[in-house]
Amino acid sequence: MPTYKAISPNELLEIKEAYTELFDKVSPKFKGDDEENINEAFELALEAHGEQRRKSGEPYIMHPIEVARICFEEIGLGPTAVIGAILHDVVEDTQISQSDILDKFGPKVSKIVDGLTKIDGLYNNESSPQAANLKKVLSTLVEDVRVILIKLADRLHNMRTIDSMPRHKQIGIAAETSYIYVPLAHRLGLYNIKKEIEDIILKIKEPEDYNYIISKIKETEGDRKNYIQDFFKPLSAKLDKLKEDTNGRYKYMASENGDEALTFDYRILGRTKAVSSIYNKLKTKKVPFEKIYDLFAIRIIADVPIEEEKQICWQIYSIVTDVYKPIPERLKDWITSPKGNGYESLHTTVIGPEGRYVEVQVRTERMDEIAEKGFAAHWKYKGVNTSNNVYDRWLNNIREILDTQHSDAIEFLNDFKTNLFSEEVYVFTPNGDMRVLPKGATALDFAFDIHSDLGYKTTAIKVNNKIVPMGYKLQNGDQLEIITSKNQKPSESWLKMVVTGKARSKIRASMKEDRRAKGILGKEALERKLRNMKVGFDENVDLIVKHFGYQSRPDLYFDISNDDFKMAELKVFTVENQRLVPPAKEPPKGSPAPTDEQTKTSPKSAKTKISTNILVNDEPIDQYKYDFARCCKPVQGDPIFAYLTSENSLKIHRLNCTNAENLLMKYGYRVLKAEWTRLGNSEFIAELMIKGVDSGVGVIQTLTNVISNDLQLNMRSFSIKGKEGYFEGLISVLVKNKDQLKLAMDAIEKLDGIYEISRVEK
Repeated sequence: MPTYKAISPNELLEIKEAYTELFDKVSPKFKGDDEENINEAFELALEAHGEQRRKSGEPYIMHPIEVARICFEEIGLGPTAVIGAILHDVVEDTQISQSDILDKFGPKVSKIVDGLTKIDGLYNNESSPQAANLKKVLSTLVEDVRVILIKLADRLHNMRTIDSMPRHKQIGIAAETSYIYVPLAHRLGLYNIKKEIEDIILKIKEPEDYNYIISKIKETEGDRKNYIQDFFKPLSAKLDKLKEDTNGRYKYMASENGDEALTFDYRILGRTKAVSSIYNKLKTKKVPFEKIYDLFAIRIIADVPIEEEKQICWQIYSIVTDVYKPIPERLKDWITSPKGNGYESLHTTVIGPEGRYVEVQVRTERMDEIAEKGFAAHWKYKGVNTSNNVYDRWLNNIREILDTQHSDAIEFLNDFKTNLFSEEVYVFTPNGDMRVLPKGATALDFAFDIHSDLGYKTTAIKVNNKIVPMGYKLQNGDQLEIITSKNQKPSESWLKMVVTGKARSKIRASMKEDRRAKGILGKEALERKLRNMKVGFDENVDLIVKHFGYQSRPDLYFDISNDDFKMAELKVFTVENQRLVPPAKEPPKGSPAPTDEQTKTSPKSAKTKISTNILVNDEPIDQYKYDFARCCKPVQGDPIFAYLTSENSLKIHRLNCTNAENLLMKYGYRVLKAEWTRLGNSEFIAELMIKGVDSGVGVIQTLTNVISNDLQLNMRSFSIKGKEGYFEGLISVLVKNKDQLKLAMDAIEKLDGIYEISRVEK
């Protein structure tokens, strides 16, 4: 919740200056009542937020002003969205009501503000409040995409100012942002926002690695600039048709003599890649920073008529590859076949000076605007190219997911997230129509992508004229033919053969309908049986459900219809006064009666045997029942959090655990702050993967000598296998803390023949 303190005269002056700057930028786009509405929105927000302050201490009103600026400048939205952004928190955090917004600003702004307002009273109805609130926001996507774009701007500003939040709050916000907002930004084509948010998340989760990469980027900045200039020199010499003008831009002359020549402006940029992208390369390639050569990309952007775009981009590509040797398998043609989010560009990698790989991107100004501002820019060029079609197809899929009944918000969120894929495959119908699906999608996903009814009736699938399993993973260029039968219907096994949200939601919906229909028959059978037993149905059905361990009445009805529950089992009951009486349950002979303490369920019900110097919500962990998560094996010094399990005990996870994002996002209300207090004597298990050159003799002895004798560490397990001069070893050791683990890894890495050592992260 915001804190409160009166706004000073100087702060009020800063607020009005910030608003005036925003107003001046947006004013050229005003139509109708926009000017009056934006001024009224500012005055209302200023009064409503009044003395509210953010965690940083600044007046709260600065936040909606900045969100509105991001919407206009960085995303490219118009005045209506700016007004909605200014008002986006007033209903949630102040006394202003939704009806007030409707009366003052009309239905469009009102709908935007409503979509951005959190749902109240969730904790009694939903297992995950975060998921339920996100479902509400995401549900507005097909009606007015501006709600999502404003929400992304809101999240971006919150991430930019997250340093003022407590550490444990930052972790939860980062997990939610990574889980849904990063892929959403990618799917909407907002690459700059996506990269910036990913960098901030990395700074929160891995501050040491983030600061290391930042320092290295700064150290090598001069060398990188010199290299980019060296890269351009032979390119410029080859491109003798380029003429530099006073603005530092160029003209390309399509003919040698310049007569009736096609000319166009273009610009060249050299951009360092995102910190998070470099971090991922360091992790996947397992090489030092100095060995990563593709730290930047060269971008050539041409200002040409739309009808000449494709031709000119390929001409520029041809000139680049005349100068530098290309890597053929790294050519990506997203001009002929744009990405699912409308992204268009030619990407290639060439071998530059000193034998270093350099990524070159060729695009036009229109393509660059869509790449920078994504969905918002797409509307400006709607009808020009295929970008509107890919968005329309995606929105249709989202609409179908929204129309499907989900058991809870988490189920919806899982289905929605599969539609936020970043990598794609391009496949074709028998008629040659192209379909874009996420990488990893199956033949059965394709059937549902064409039409739900086609998916329901699928009995077999041909890929390139050959019958394949329905779970076959699609490859680029596959041509598919669906074979159907009117008697076919989905089964539970189908859920294991699909990955897209549309297919999963439709299969579940079909199964629920089938289950409902069968349940009606089961219910009728039970009613007949109870009538014959001369007992009432409504008074006894819940007793039967509970006695036989069913979760609900429909589960019982379904088993009756499938003959998995036999009516003869009801004979265990006796009948008294038209009610069923279950048999008395006797405890096993010799078992003592449970005490009050044994019947309590509290995380404080048992103590761990190991003292570990951890605080959970600023209290010693030793008073709780807890354990260390096997998935990530924390050691002292690792950033950690505590998760309250369904058994009411605590699991301690590493912050970068593979399960962390899912737990923090979906079950944030079960996550507790945890931190190490001081060095202790406890030992922790750490697993190391070691790779190197297999010399044939002494590898095992060398490793065990260093670990046991030199490092004085106890080994829990050691397995090693070698083949054709290469070996892999998996070693489990006991360490006291993260620092000791790093010393051990550094010592092993220095051994002859060892070229890679890493901590196992399952």
